[in-house]
Amino acid sequence: MRSPDVTWHAGAVARDDRPSRGATVWMTGLPASGKSTLAVAVEQALVGSGRPAYVLDGDNVRHGLCGDLGFSADDRAENIRRVAHVARLMADAGVVALVSLVSPLSRERARARELHREAALPFFEVFVDTPLDVCEARDPKGLYARARAGELVGMTGIDAPYEAPTDAELVVRPADGPLDQAVGAVLNLLD
Repeated sequence: MRSPDVTWHAGAVARDDRPSRGATVWMTGLPASGKSTLAVAVEQALVGSGRPAYVLDGDNVRHGLCGDLGFSADDRAENIRRVAHVARLMADAGVVALVSLVSPLSRERARARELHREAALPFFEVFVDTPLDVCEARDPKGLYARARAGELVGMTGIDAPYEAPTDAELVVRPADGPLDQAVGAVLNLLD
């Protein structure tokens, strides 16, 4: 989608002239799967090593950029579209954009991937594959409890679908090891 009557204004700094190479790491999984925890830890490791990185967390972007959106199917798709465009801009600027969004539908994740492919920017999908019962036991926001009590409709994994990736570059499972091991696996994708 493009607004009418606008043209892309190219900058004077080429991608190869930037001090670092950007990329997008798109972390998807059920609510409370550990996406944000992993994204924050990867950001800390990257910045600690001198590589610019920034977490685009699902809740955080809804405080401003996507603050006007609810949780209908259309609003969720728009949320993902906006975040994908921001991540692409960040990656183009040489930043590693660490996207932490449930992004439940494969077609929306595919659109995000395609947007990066069109710009010849690296895009890595990381599936944080945490079983539903583990996510429900964590439930830091009480969303699963509210959904089970009938107080919240449209909860991904309960009464709204989650389409697990079939071709993610990396699958992270809690049983596979500690957080630092998962961080290392994400960093290996970027090297």
